[in-house]
Amino acid sequence: VQLQASGGGLVRAGGSLRLSCAASGSIFAINSMGWYRQAPGQQRELVADISGGGGTHYADSVRGRFTISRDTTENTVYLQMNSLKPEDTAVYYCNQNLRTRSRWGDFWGQGTQVTVSS
Repeated sequence: VQLQASGGGLVRAGGSLRLSCAASGSIFAINSMGWYRQAPGQQRELVADISGGGGTHYADSVRGRFTISRDTTENTVYLQMNSLKPEDTAVYYCNQNLRTRSRWGDFWGQGTQVTVSS
């Protein structure tokens, strides 16, 4: 199983970006999907996640600006980021909790850089 993340880049404060993360391989079921981020010198933190039932959860710092969504037919999770701030600058990682042939487990994408200039 592989997760391929895309959509990062450089944007000015107030701008928008949309991240995508598609899972491929022998996937039997997907539970939750989420986005995390890690800024230099800081721990990785949860940005947003979406449960198997479709419920969403956001970090306080992004609520009202970011929207997580998914396409279950494409095993893809999205993160629409609006009103970006310099403090949103980080490497963004996607996560999917899914079942392969042998097990349930957490799988991670490779990370995509988001840089917001002031």
